[in-house]
Amino acid sequence: MDKKQAEKRIKELREKTEYYANKYYDEDKPEISDFEYDMLMVELRNLEKQYPELITKDSLTQKVGGHVKEGFEKVEHEVPLQSLQDVFSIEEVKEFIERIEKQAEENGIKEVKYVVETKIDGLSAALEYVNGKFVRGATRGNGLVGEDVTENLKTVKTIPMEINDKINITVRGEVFISKKDFEEMNEERQENEEELFANARNAAAGSLRQLDSSITAKRPLDIYIFNVQKIEGKNFNSHYEELEYLAKQGFNVNPVRIYCKNKKEIEEAIKKIGEMREDLTYGIDGAVVKVDDLKFREILGTTTKVPRWAVAYKYPPEQKETKVKDIICQVGRTGVITPMAILEPVKVAGSTISKTTLHNEDFIKEKDIRVGDTVLIQKAGDVIPEIVKVLTEQRTGEEKPFEMPKYCPVCGAEAKREEGEAAIRCTGIECPAKLYRNLIHFVSREAMNIDGLGENIIKQLLDRKLISNIADIYDLKFEDIASLKKNGKKFAQNLVDSIENSKKNDLNRLITALGIRHVGSKAARTLAKKYGDIDNLAKADATELQQIDDVGEIMANSIVEFFSQEQTNDLITRLKNAGVNTKHLKEESGDNRFEGKTFVVTGTLEKYTRKEVEDLIENMGGKVSSSVSKKTDYLLAGEEAGSKLTKAQSLGTKIISEKEFTDMIK
Repeated sequence: MDKKQAEKRIKELREKTEYYANKYYDEDKPEISDFEYDMLMVELRNLEKQYPELITKDSLTQKVGGHVKEGFEKVEHEVPLQSLQDVFSIEEVKEFIERIEKQAEENGIKEVKYVVETKIDGLSAALEYVNGKFVRGATRGNGLVGEDVTENLKTVKTIPMEINDKINITVRGEVFISKKDFEEMNEERQENEEELFANARNAAAGSLRQLDSSITAKRPLDIYIFNVQKIEGKNFNSHYEELEYLAKQGFNVNPVRIYCKNKKEIEEAIKKIGEMREDLTYGIDGAVVKVDDLKFREILGTTTKVPRWAVAYKYPPEQKETKVKDIICQVGRTGVITPMAILEPVKVAGSTISKTTLHNEDFIKEKDIRVGDTVLIQKAGDVIPEIVKVLTEQRTGEEKPFEMPKYCPVCGAEAKREEGEAAIRCTGIECPAKLYRNLIHFVSREAMNIDGLGENIIKQLLDRKLISNIADIYDLKFEDIASLKKNGKKFAQNLVDSIENSKKNDLNRLITALGIRHVGSKAARTLAKKYGDIDNLAKADATELQQIDDVGEIMANSIVEFFSQEQTNDLITRLKNAGVNTKHLKEESGDNRFEGKTFVVTGTLEKYTRKEVEDLIENMGGKVSSSVSKKTDYLLAGEEAGSKLTKAQSLGTKIISEKEFTDMIK
């Protein structure tokens, strides 16, 4: 490749790596595998090595990826949090060791020792302690400036808030999520119809970089400490000695660290870590080889991006061939029907794989996966098995194309795919696969508000087969409920009373509780006022429904589809027979002071919940919108109001405080 061609290719590679790095580091949404990204970086590095005059400071070979996310305070790292030089073969590791040995000889150092550690697949962070107390934590960012995530790091149980020695110390560690926790998180997200995390690293990064620490607290984050960045009042001779000290201080230190004296031992350590990789509870993407002697490290120094005393050996993803024996469909708690490939069992990265998700209809069509195909599989992020590609050259002509079912394989209700969505869903409200989730929603505060009927109690009722349908809630007996708890008579009476009280709810709560797709509590209030009775709503057609404010084509079609189901009619009949109110009861207040006015509510309010404010506005004739526009009359702004406040200011919209709103409704 001549210089002109190289210059063109370098430009392409820089644009690609910058784009993919932004997706990986800043958005925590990678679009390609780590291996594919690494190969782009290797190509870029080799071209720059061939034509050093083409190297620029903004190339990712010269800097660490990642920026400071808006909303976080910036933290300047007193000691830079550098990246590592990646290598992809044992030959490159040997070349690194030979360079180190040569420089040792030049500096009169007779013996060089090394430490080989696991390269944990997570997000790097620095923890700062003053007089032994944790005072600040920050992400790596671009290596020089990171994000202040102190409050989020305080939620990580394995980070000590106070260490044994009353000293000033800054340590570096890798925040991660274990393989088991990652799988459980993705299973839950799939059931909740949320976008799946691409891998454990990005799940950890996304969790740590939440602006709301209460969200971080719900994520199963862990950390392994692997370096002392700065320490006052103590001196160490070796890295291994540092790690031993950190462990005694109560830090969760990287558990895999192998002491080595030569090339052979280093090669064996890398091989050993590769063999134990699958059995580790956490994900790794390589092995790090470090010079142990800290004074020699100072002599070796660093580049602007990486230290010269360490390299990271990256393990290649293991891929295997297998056959697709069958494709079956599973129904999740929200009714999403997910295709699953049943594979001829094959061992990949240490574990036997016999099935893998095919995600959705589009995924199957894109890869043209058929029953009987020979496919290439690997583990995404070393955790989730995935089909990389179909080996079409091995087809015999007997392979069978797959079609998604038109009816739910569990309950037989119609299965539909809505426009703009990849998922196909069961439309039946009584589908056993959806029952647990539907019950939780039905009894929730915004719906029927049955206090005491929480997730754990619902699970017990289902396990004991005391309920098998939403309407069964109203057939529960005192004795059945009391048997769920030791000395449960008081609990049973309270729950019986709460169930009985729920029968008196207004129609809008029942509509909300039924969980009609795209119909939230706000739309439910509108529909209850408009139709007055569940039977009237059930008879409405899509054209009629679309004439109502806030009801669009998608919502209208969803309502019609819901009430056309036999299961829906059965449920409503049973609810009526149980005495559940199906009519709109609330009388108009006659107070229309907000008639013709549109409100937007943003930020956190002290006196009211969001729903209470919306109810007040609508009961006084006003309308509540979710976004600020020229048609917005008032923006009610609470604490921590964000972009909506900025937009309202730019449009000249009237902005009112919670106190001003309270005065308006007196």
